[in-house]
Amino acid sequence: MTVHHGSTGAAKRLLIVAAGVAALAMSAGSTAETIKTVNGTPIDSAVLDVYIENRINKPLEQVTPEEREALIAELTDIYLLSTQESAKELEDNPKVAAQLELQKRGVLAQAAAEQFLAENEPTEEEIQAEYEAQVKLAPTQQFKARHILVETQAAAQEVIKQLEAGADFQELAKEKSTGPAGANGGDLGWFSPNQMVKPFADAVAKLEDGAYTKEPVQTEFGWHVIMREDSRTMEPPTLASVREVVTQSVQQKKFQAHLDELRQNATASE
Repeated sequence: MTVHHGSTGAAKRLLIVAAGVAALAMSAGSTAETIKTVNGTPIDSAVLDVYIENRINKPLEQVTPEEREALIAELTDIYLLSTQESAKELEDNPKVAAQLELQKRGVLAQAAAEQFLAENEPTEEEIQAEYEAQVKLAPTQQFKARHILVETQAAAQEVIKQLEAGADFQELAKEKSTGPAGANGGDLGWFSPNQMVKPFADAVAKLEDGAYTKEPVQTEFGWHVIMREDSRTMEPPTLASVREVVTQSVQQKKFQAHLDELRQNATASE
């Protein structure tokens, strides 16, 4: 990635990035080194590292010497602008002060959340329990179906009449369906009920394999005539294959419970 320096557009962009990372720099470790001083204000290495990571979204070890120098130049411009006498006066501007406060609170909140999650990692028991709970909620069947989608109930009823008279479902779908599957004879392939809108899924579940709906089914997309071609039992995924997703779910629930507790115990007034 090439970093350009000097244009007006780049200056605006770097100021926006700097605003987003300024508060984060306050949490820099004590081992940071001063890499440059601008108008008596030191730029330390921790601030530069944060700026680089946020500016180009790239691991520090992958940053080339040329990119690093260009980013130091950008950061120098930020310090040049922010250390002017006029900039110091801007700190008293209510809007600027509010933005600085919001950035600080946002960074501290993010750091507090990350600390909580690091100190409360999901246990194997919690992961197993969450997995079992999700398995119970997951659909146990999949269906293979075709449909003919039309704009009105009357048009759907006419399709059903033609099917009852012996018309071929796939040919009718190619001729009359307005849905994208029409060209393939209305084929929807295999799907789980939760992948379809509820009226459609409910209608498919009630059918026998090889049967079609005798009454039109209305959804937000129009009116459907549906044929269920086949069905099969769906085996749940193994815990190993969904461990990351399940772990994230446990983390979210633990953090939400923590946040709810903080809200209950907060001392705040309107």
